[in-house]
Amino acid sequence: MIYLDNAGTTKMFEECLQVHKEFSCQNFYNPSAATKVASELSKKLSETERFFLERLGAKVGNVLFTGCATESNNMAIKGSLRTGNYEYVFSCGEHPSVFNVAKRLELDGKIVHFVPLQPDGRLNIDDLESVLNEKTRLISIIHVNNETGAINDLKAISKLKDKLCPRAVLHVDGVQAFMKIPFSLRETSVDLYSFSAHKIHGPKGVAGLYVKNKDSLKELLQGGGQQYGLRSGTENVSGIMQFRKAVEVIDVKENLQHVEALKHLFNDGLRQDGIKILDFNGSPYIECLRFEGVKGETMLHALEQNGVIVGLGSACSSKKAGNRILEEIGFSKDEIISTVRVSFNAYQSEEEIKRAASIIVETYKEIKAKVS
Repeated sequence: MIYLDNAGTTKMFEECLQVHKEFSCQNFYNPSAATKVASELSKKLSETERFFLERLGAKVGNVLFTGCATESNNMAIKGSLRTGNYEYVFSCGEHPSVFNVAKRLELDGKIVHFVPLQPDGRLNIDDLESVLNEKTRLISIIHVNNETGAINDLKAISKLKDKLCPRAVLHVDGVQAFMKIPFSLRETSVDLYSFSAHKIHGPKGVAGLYVKNKDSLKELLQGGGQQYGLRSGTENVSGIMQFRKAVEVIDVKENLQHVEALKHLFNDGLRQDGIKILDFNGSPYIECLRFEGVKGETMLHALEQNGVIVGLGSACSSKKAGNRILEEIGFSKDEIISTVRVSFNAYQSEEEIKRAASIIVETYKEIKAKVS
């Protein structure tokens, strides 16, 4: 089976299994306990937090370890809420774990602004500028869009924030960017940054939230006061250490070059009337394909039978009709229905990708011949 839905999840590195065994069956202690072995484990977690800060390119701040990116995003947004006449700003290209929280804030009577997208999938920077003011409390923008791969310019967004609302909190959903494209938080004004393990060949059930200033966030859970009192509960030590191992294995620049080459080969193999590549000039890890006259869902199931797995967009909303992101960009309903998402990983071979393209072309031709 050739797996091309890596934006949904990735196969875990074998190296993580040994780490899991070590920290689940041997060094399994509760890091909050008063024993010496627990204290040593707590030091490992502190050192691992510094490791992640370095990989994020952050000068200062902390990393909270959560159960998933949805929790990280919810913690960032809900933990930033304050009583008062504040305004909250989101792009229309956000993942459901951000967008649906924003819609709930709107229903609860908060002043919420949604910044539209351009045809290239990025947020419209001029429209963002028009809604920022001294009342802005939170700006939440996705780094790499999970549907299109479009990359938002964090430096440009940071400049607007510093100019128009320097006291606002800037949150970024970095799930599709972390360890996939080069960036450094120290070059931005980002206050909160979400990232996840299972998108980069780590385990499911663990994620992170970078926090520049702990005072900008309020606790959502009351408990034992772990993780600076902001995320109480016994830490998932095994998951955190596996997450670290996955990051240690990855070479961002080398992987990026390989994926760019894979995408080029893949697209070359898709030269067929009726197949349109929707390339948003963003992350090479993600692109969309449109099949003229054939539903995307039909292609998805037929391809699985033929040995290729693709996606219909975000796994968090794949069972819902339509695609909010593509609709926002300007695609018609018929165009959206005929679209699938393809997403690569850096450990796939050129032969595998060329084979996938060939299968997609042949599958499309077979289906098109039947429906014509």
